[in-house]
Amino acid sequence: MEMKPFLVAGVALALLIGVAAVFLASGDPDGLESTALFVQNEKSITGPSPEDGDAEAIGEGTFEYEAPMPDYGLGEVFGKPGEVVAVLVGTLVALLLVFGVGKAITTTKH
Repeated sequence: MEMKPFLVAGVALALLIGVAAVFLASGDPDGLESTALFVQNEKSITGPSPEDGDAEAIGEGTFEYEAPMPDYGLGEVFGKPGEVVAVLVGTLVALLLVFGVGKAITTTKH
């Protein structure tokens, strides 16, 4: 069985889902940032959080990270098209990494 059409269809489907997610996703922050703040002891499960701007909830330490495409976009200047580009680039980078690792593993086995 030829795998190329299956592979192309899978990549196209992944990109389509990624682009659709930009327009269908909730505007509210996801749990990933909240969980990261909890793990770093910057927020508790109950009560106000740093996202609420509560200085007491922020505490003495700070939790900062620099993302290459923060909030899955290219900034407010680009808006939704920037989010689409960020999703496409992120999906393609992830796929290339997976294919590269897979290729490295299969070439070392033979």
